[in-house]
Amino acid sequence: MSPFARMSRTAAVCALSLVSASFGTAAHAQGDAARNLRVMIDAVEPGADGTVLVRMVAINSGKEAAAAMPDRLVATLTVDGERYPMSLACAADGEAVAPGRFALTDCRFALPVAAEADREMQLSLASSPSAYAFAMPAPSVPASESDDTRLALGLPLADSAVPSAEPDRGNAYLGNLSVYEPIYGAYGPGTNSDARIQLSFKYQLFGEAGDVGGDAPIVNGVHFGYTQRMFWDLGADSSPFRNIDFMPELFYLQPAVEVGSSLALGGQVGVRHESNGRDGLESRSANTVYLQPVGTFDVGDYTVSIGPRLFFYVGDLEDNPDIRRYRGSTGLLVEVGQDDGLRLKTSSRFNFSSGKGAIDGELSYPLDRIVETDLNLYVFGQAFAGYGENLLDYNRQTTRLRVGVAIVR
Repeated sequence: MSPFARMSRTAAVCALSLVSASFGTAAHAQGDAARNLRVMIDAVEPGADGTVLVRMVAINSGKEAAAAMPDRLVATLTVDGERYPMSLACAADGEAVAPGRFALTDCRFALPVAAEADREMQLSLASSPSAYAFAMPAPSVPASESDDTRLALGLPLADSAVPSAEPDRGNAYLGNLSVYEPIYGAYGPGTNSDARIQLSFKYQLFGEAGDVGGDAPIVNGVHFGYTQRMFWDLGADSSPFRNIDFMPELFYLQPAVEVGSSLALGGQVGVRHESNGRDGLESRSANTVYLQPVGTFDVGDYTVSIGPRLFFYVGDLEDNPDIRRYRGSTGLLVEVGQDDGLRLKTSSRFNFSSGKGAIDGELSYPLDRIVETDLNLYVFGQAFAGYGENLLDYNRQTTRLRVGVAIVR
């Protein structure tokens, strides 16, 4: 039986989750001040050198503490429906915004695409649902050129360009495709699954790309997700893959919304299928329906997300009838980190009746913060302890430690 024939029998999920961290009272005060600072786009000035100057307005809505101006902002640039994650460098100069006051600051970023005249673009901050639309200015003709030269420049030319081979041409919905789970490759020698590789994406099935939550139609939150996790036995003859887990799912995503001055709530509910695409005694499959709310808050310079997960097995479990005993029906996701710094993510699952479960941890840090490099990668560490790191070994207890690189964390 083929992997996709096997996967068509059913649909659903495995659990993610774990741990948290505690921080001091001073860090809470600093976090409160940072949360009161609202940064908005005031103006955008594209430059001829391929960079864009963005004038920001920072408003401190708090009543007690001053808030430090950020020196870097995370944003998304949308060009012809395709989204690019951007990091804006800001000239904060260490200034602080007094309670109830505002301040201006200039930020700058380099365009990831060709600066074509009149090309429509949209810039949105990660902390704001609104977007600022702008276009690159048309190139001006130097005043020193003669009238004949200017006339020649304005003449229409025959279309001799070779049709573009870019994948976004003719793919109107490419902007609806985005990352989902982390994408990485990690290696730890001495086991029958030395390397672990993961690929993942999600696709917004309805509506404009990114128009989810708020006043958007509720159907816009419906997504298709796919994750593939591969376990590679590099030490064996011919270096076979010991197991590959295929995990398609259909889910509804609710983006985080503020429910107070210090807390944002979101989450998702869905159905997930998991199988290893094998037949016979090594065939494994499970289908789950799950619910996972997620709460997010700031602690000092760090953002903390906690998401308990509840899932129920549905459909046939004949390939692995006792999987509940080793995986349980509950899990916990905990993530602590910074957008441009260190990030720790842990996920766990547990069966309170059998006392069995597992914990999976991921630690990442931008490579260019360690060494001078243009590589857009994260240094990545991954560890696992418990039952069922992969579906084939759902009833086997293992401990693994790997290091590698990630492009999405």
